[in-house]
Amino acid sequence: MATTERRVSRLRKRAGDVIFLKVAGPNGYETHERVHHTPGPRWFEPLSPIRRVHGDSSMYVGGIRALLLQSLHPLAMAGVAGHSGYRGDPWGRLNRTATFLAYTTFGMEDDAQATVDRIRAIHERVRGKAADGRPYRASDPHLLTWVHIAEADSFLAAHRRYGAPRLTDAEADEYVAQTARVARALGAERVPETVAELDAAIARYRPELEASPEALDAAQFLLREPPLSRGARLGYAPLAWAAVALLPDWARADLGLDRWSTRTFGPLGGAVATRAIRWGMRGLRPKGV
Repeated sequence: MATTERRVSRLRKRAGDVIFLKVAGPNGYETHERVHHTPGPRWFEPLSPIRRVHGDSSMYVGGIRALLLQSLHPLAMAGVAGHSGYRGDPWGRLNRTATFLAYTTFGMEDDAQATVDRIRAIHERVRGKAADGRPYRASDPHLLTWVHIAEADSFLAAHRRYGAPRLTDAEADEYVAQTARVARALGAERVPETVAELDAAIARYRPELEASPEALDAAQFLLREPPLSRGARLGYAPLAWAAVALLPDWARADLGLDRWSTRTFGPLGGAVATRAIRWGMRGLRPKGV
């Protein structure tokens, strides 16, 4: 029995290491130590909704959904396609996003602010023109707000479906309000602070959204050409099914994904995959989650 338990423990650690380092990057453990074990005041209290959501394995589903939803704004997607290097360096982009979320959610106040300041400086340099000739700036408050609400809506939707334990309605409102603090620090405006306001904000952007060629290419990359080995794709596929199934019907239709995933396999795949990730990364669960 003891030998079996040791083997299971080693398997869990090995699986957790692979998943964690893929998302957090080669310096992930050093960043984890600084974020979670350096004493000092934080923006958010332990056990607060934002910590519970961003520390849960449901984020893997929410992250894919957020990228698909964000891609439907042509100007935001033009900036991603032109400057983020998501095809050339997808894991680097994921590592940077994960690091940003870690510092702003769990890190010391000074580190959180420094991370925001660094991202704002990068945004100031990202500008160009979309394929239709319209100019865009990554620092545009209107675009920043779209990126934020697509993320908040996606992370919350995934957590309310797959998170453990689930948020109450009041905690979901608190989550939206807490993420708003980070969004405003980045320069977003008219940021929603309740679930109802979040739904209304997405509705306001609907007339601006469309599946541009860049958006369709991003969906193709995320869902059919992920930069993973054949074996790893078997584990990724259920997360992708779940992300597609959680999209609003209109977004799934715009991206041509209404027949890509069924309402049956999506939730089932998401439940299995998030539980497996939660099992593998149990030892890396952030404090105060």
